Amino acid sequence: MSDSNNNSGGGNTGLAFIIGGVVVVLAIVAYFVFVRGGMAPESKDIEVDINVPEVSAPAVPSGN
Repeated sequence: MSDSNNNSGGGNTGLAFIIGGVVVVLAIVAYFVFVRGGMAPESKDIEVDINVPEVSAPAVPSGN
């Protein structure tokens, strides 16, 4: 009787390359985060000045 399960693992090769790629990308990101101190925030001086005109409510009519 011959073995009907002759799977040599070829289907898992693509998955291994994908997982390997993810590991490499994560390693590169970790290098930049830990060695260079992450993304240095830019110091920006932001001034917000809001001038709106004064709005008064309309007069309420008397209900007589």
